[in-house]
Amino acid sequence: MHKILTIAGSPSQTSRSSAVLELTRLILEKQGMDVSCLSVKDVPPEDLVFANFESDTLKRAQDMIEQAQAIIIGTPVYKASYTGVLKALLDLMPQYAFSGKTVLPIATGGTITHLLSIDYAMKPLFSVLGATHILRGVFILDSQMQRDEEGQLTLDGDIETRLKDSLTELVSFITC
Repeated sequence: MHKILTIAGSPSQTSRSSAVLELTRLILEKQGMDVSCLSVKDVPPEDLVFANFESDTLKRAQDMIEQAQAIIIGTPVYKASYTGVLKALLDLMPQYAFSGKTVLPIATGGTITHLLSIDYAMKPLFSVLGATHILRGVFILDSQMQRDEEGQLTLDGDIETRLKDSLTELVSFITC
């Protein structure tokens, strides 16, 4: 069984990017993948603000990253980049925390003008963290996502296909 970690970078309780990661987890688990989830909301804000490297929560996050073969990071785009709280979390990880890992960035945003945030904001950060492979990534417009009566997220057909294709690519890297 292969270990994949999702990291949700949104501080919002009703986050679309977190919902996309939940959908991603379900898709991967149907394929027999072992998926763990980490959210910036799991980390006490004071640990992030005061860089509490002794925090048990941050140590658990480091362990989860270390044990993962692949990492999927989902974030909304704020001001043309990932969230500040995601950056605060990743700043407290070891310098080469993503070494030997394949990373799939997923970003959600209100307009197509944020499309390049994956290439110009996220990928350089993952590279500095030592990621071995950084996949193309998936950008999803808010208008391409809907919630049904039960609150379940559905994606427009073309974006769902792109997401599934990206997950297939990710899985191929870790099963080689």
